[in-house]
Amino acid sequence: MGEKKRIFSGIQPTNTPHLGNYFGAMANWVKLQEEYDCTYSIVDLHSITVRQDPVKLRAQIKESYALLIAMGLDPEKSTLFVQGHNPNHAELSWILSCYTQFGELSRMTQFKDKSQKHPDNINAGLFTYPVLMAADILLYQADLVPVGQDQMQHLELARNIVQRFNGVYGDVFTMPEGYITKSTAKIMSLQEPTKKMSKSDENPNASVWVLDDRDTIIRKFKRAVTDSETEVCAREGKDGIVNLMSIYSAATDKSFEEIEAEFSGRGYGDFKLAVGEAVADKLAPMQEEFRRISSDKAYLEDCMKKGAEKAFRTTRKTLQKVQKKLGFVVL
Repeated sequence: MGEKKRIFSGIQPTNTPHLGNYFGAMANWVKLQEEYDCTYSIVDLHSITVRQDPVKLRAQIKESYALLIAMGLDPEKSTLFVQGHNPNHAELSWILSCYTQFGELSRMTQFKDKSQKHPDNINAGLFTYPVLMAADILLYQADLVPVGQDQMQHLELARNIVQRFNGVYGDVFTMPEGYITKSTAKIMSLQEPTKKMSKSDENPNASVWVLDDRDTIIRKFKRAVTDSETEVCAREGKDGIVNLMSIYSAATDKSFEEIEAEFSGRGYGDFKLAVGEAVADKLAPMQEEFRRISSDKAYLEDCMKKGAEKAFRTTRKTLQKVQKKLGFVVL
């Protein structure tokens, strides 16, 4: 049997993940570790393109790490580490920035979007952020990168860098491919179902966080925006109901047809309550495991250290290969 293909993916430690993060990405990570050689990172370096509260950020890095283990990621099967604990990321990022064109970076739509959101802090890190993302991927010689539509442009840039670098120095980096996860439909805001559920939404009822308690989850679903009809079915113009059906499907593995049959002749009140209870039931074991892991600070620190050492060893080989190709003196 051949070697497993390598996967790299990262998550920013800004705010607790919401249902969209969980069903759209994190739950899939757990399944992927059975089939692939997986590396998952808490990308703290990426988070500081926007000003962060140091105390809050430190707590969220630890929370994110504990959450990934609680969700089912096995530090023995996968490489699970904090990006800032591996200096090879920053070092390769600088090298790759010398092989990335200014014009390429200026075309990145996320740079334009974030510049509009934070006009008082349009920093160089925000501009070169995609190069660091390329370094994250290429350091691990990743074959596959789980990506949503909003990250495809960044992956294309990484592929351009590989083509350019390998074209000059030979076969140095693996060409990464996008891995489109077979997940649920996008999870939308409970208050504005035409918009994606977002970490930055200021409406407390718009997002369900994976650490919300049972009563809070059920209350948020009861307040979810729907429409003036009463039929639970998926059709145009019923964005709120389709979103709730997507969430219920993700929590129960039921198809839309099964959901429509289950709630035939029943009102939205019954359906909203059922969705809230299904989500709370789905998250309960993970929340209990999260509390256990978070309280064991020695275990968490040990996992972080081992993950960082493993990531460093893996990536040092790639970085030294790059340094030699460039003509650096490698000790």
